[in-house]
Amino acid sequence: MEEDTLPEGEEAVLDAARPELTPKPRPILTRVQRVAIFLMLLDDEEAAALMARMEPDELELIGATMLEVGEIKREMMNEALEDFVTESKSDRMPVPDRKVQVREMMERSLGPTKAESMMLKLDPDPRPRSLEMARWLAPSVLLKLVEDEHPQVIAALLLMLDPQPAAEVLSNLPAHIQSVVVEKVATMGPVSQQAIDMIDKLLSQRIGANFGPAALTIGGAKDAAALINAGAGDLKGTVLPAIAQRNAPLAERIEEELFTFEMLLELDAKTMGRILRDVDNDALIDALKGIEEASRDVFFRCMSSRAADGIKDEIEMRQRLSKQDVEDAQRKIVQLARQLAEQGEISLGGGDDEFI
Repeated sequence: MEEDTLPEGEEAVLDAARPELTPKPRPILTRVQRVAIFLMLLDDEEAAALMARMEPDELELIGATMLEVGEIKREMMNEALEDFVTESKSDRMPVPDRKVQVREMMERSLGPTKAESMMLKLDPDPRPRSLEMARWLAPSVLLKLVEDEHPQVIAALLLMLDPQPAAEVLSNLPAHIQSVVVEKVATMGPVSQQAIDMIDKLLSQRIGANFGPAALTIGGAKDAAALINAGAGDLKGTVLPAIAQRNAPLAERIEEELFTFEMLLELDAKTMGRILRDVDNDALIDALKGIEEASRDVFFRCMSSRAADGIKDEIEMRQRLSKQDVEDAQRKIVQLARQLAEQGEISLGGGDDEFI
């Protein structure tokens, strides 16, 4: 008996009706890479409109991926476009950017003044827009915006910022103002909506009058590493592997910043001595020339007096160096320390708080 067969056309229809039997090609891109490539396929105006809706950390990740993705082949473009088509067919629409989207549509149809009034009716307790913008401002810029204000105003603003930029603003205030601001922070009760609106208006005026695009800044690997170092528990062991799955080059840059040259100053004499045995002499001279004399003593105490005197003389004779030259030299020494730690010859940190 002959085996039953279907006409070629009907067989194709059945195959299409059973997609689970048709193996899908294995993705060659991460999700972030697909998004980055899709944005690069758009014209500049369309891409900018989409990127304007992103958070600072999302923009940094997408921007870094755009720079690192290299040559974009046809199959990569196809995968990025297919991912977009799949998402566009979703029967759900994400909520987080809805408020921004509605505001933009209102402004286009009504103008900014009427749109603001309408949004206040629709959303009577919106987050102040200028205080939101403060998340993007460098501490040095924030300082210029408020340094002449009353300490009570400065204290209220610092309480609305993240701890790290708030601390940097405080550290750069005039010394006679710092204690007053800290006292206001310590004794301040609930901040009224009126006070928040006043600070928001102040920031809007100052930003518009004094600063343009140069006022904006977006974190970076160094800030990410600082958060990991300051956090509790084994953030390095949990956060970095997760980031590496999405963006390996970014994870490597963050890891490079987890142990800095300044942290070498906290090492014990035995560990420092082991590092100095392998350090290139020129790199050491350039690295030490860029730090204060008191900090240099940490290195000199781990040398013989003759060797220390020789390094001191060479530092004095060394011509002026650029900041980049100093940082490059310091980075070489940190890389050496990391290599020794990975080989098990030294420990950077110690106990449960090891940096490496």
